[in-house]
Amino acid sequence: MTETLRTSPAGARDKQLPGSGDITSKGLKGGQLGLLAVVVLGISTIAPAYTLTSALGPTVNEAGLQLPVIFLIGFIPMILVSLAYRELNADSPDSGTTFTWVTKAFGPWVGWMGGWGLLAANIIVLSNLAGVAVDFFYLFLSQLTGSPGLAELADNKVLNVLTCLVFVAAAVWISYRGLHTTKLVQYSLVGFQLLVLGLFVGMAFANWSTSETAIPFSWEWFDVTRIETFGQVAAGISLSIFVYWGWDVCLTVNEETSNGKKTAGAAGTLTAIIVLAIYLLVSIATMMFAGVGDTGNGLNNAENHENIFTALASPIMGPFAILMSLAVLSSSAASLQSTFMSPSRSLLAMAHYGALPEPFSRVSRKFATPGYATIAAGVVSAGFYAIMHVVSENVLNDTILALGLMICFYYGLTALACAWYFRHSVFTSARHFVFRLLCPVLGGVGLFVVFFQTAMDSLAPEFGSGSEVFGIGLVFVLGVGILALGAVFMLVMARLRPGYFRGETLRRDTPALVVPE
Repeated sequence: MTETLRTSPAGARDKQLPGSGDITSKGLKGGQLGLLAVVVLGISTIAPAYTLTSALGPTVNEAGLQLPVIFLIGFIPMILVSLAYRELNADSPDSGTTFTWVTKAFGPWVGWMGGWGLLAANIIVLSNLAGVAVDFFYLFLSQLTGSPGLAELADNKVLNVLTCLVFVAAAVWISYRGLHTTKLVQYSLVGFQLLVLGLFVGMAFANWSTSETAIPFSWEWFDVTRIETFGQVAAGISLSIFVYWGWDVCLTVNEETSNGKKTAGAAGTLTAIIVLAIYLLVSIATMMFAGVGDTGNGLNNAENHENIFTALASPIMGPFAILMSLAVLSSSAASLQSTFMSPSRSLLAMAHYGALPEPFSRVSRKFATPGYATIAAGVVSAGFYAIMHVVSENVLNDTILALGLMICFYYGLTALACAWYFRHSVFTSARHFVFRLLCPVLGGVGLFVVFFQTAMDSLAPEFGSGSEVFGIGLVFVLGVGILALGAVFMLVMARLRPGYFRGETLRRDTPALVVPE
């Protein structure tokens, strides 16, 4: 059997105008990234050091000793969805990714909401990244100067927000200047954080027996039946999904990658596998050294939840603890910068196809980047952080849980879009059945199950940090409320720019089958 093809070649599509209803070029410069560069960007966006220090505590709180198996279970839908992304990218490479592909599969209304889910997730995580960067910046200064009072400056809300604005501005400036500047920054920052994580794991394994809260390794940590309720499984998976999230940036830069149809998809899958190996090593080493108790170094100690590495770096690494603070700082700063590529290019694509106001479609002539969209993403993320820092008692925990809802929504929607988009070719070969139907459906349905379970649980005010809005849990307000807000914006855009919603700028279609040779 032969592969499915479009009714017109990709080159012809690129020359068409946005009003043709097909995929078109947006002015981005192609061929700037190879496989290694894209994988580095993927790892940078996931930010292993940052995500672990933010999510390890809340995940242990939900899963206990079953932390490693939760990471494995959370990886399953991720790898299944990454395969769906790869299939869609090979057929229709476009920087709009979820927005473009869901529109082509399910139509403009569902596609717009898919794009909104991606944008909302990125705005939330950008604010979270900035918050972690601020905390570890002052912690690093404290350790460097030997002045404990400097670390407490992060608790000053005004100074915290102002410092956050500086970090966001720096990230926006680098992103605006294009992929050449981005690569130089990312190679150094990602390499450094991986080296420090390797040192942390090695020293934890070497010294685990000297800790008062240490526990020996056990294969029972991989036994999912020891988790008591499905709600714990859903919450734990939702948190672990946050830990893997970010590999899809590899697909977002498909129009700027050498052989983007193949390279971008391969990079996304490879990034997810590399990160799984990192997380299993770090989680096992950390559990062996610290245990899962609620006192001292224990991972269930509420005082350790917000920044696990802050609590464990000194006991494990001794005089080298300052390297971990610097690694988390560089990890969050690197991810803050690389993550801007995803919302900026999604905004660019949505505006290019007429789903958002025209200014978002502007591309810098000098740097070939979506300049207006990059600046807009920076302004919104900084504003969101400032508001959350005032409203929430635990900014990191609440935003991580809300982010899990967003990820489940738009990843799941993209996976199901893959199965529907290729529905006429899924039985033409065993490969198509597995990669275009089985994997996408299993991944998509699994993520939506987690989405609905977590949404129901988060209605309770005690879910997350305990913050609430009119008696409703803040996590639910953030996760579901922001999606509902997107529906309102969609109705507004349908009146202001109806062409996209009538299918005039991006057409809903399905690949045509080619008669076997």
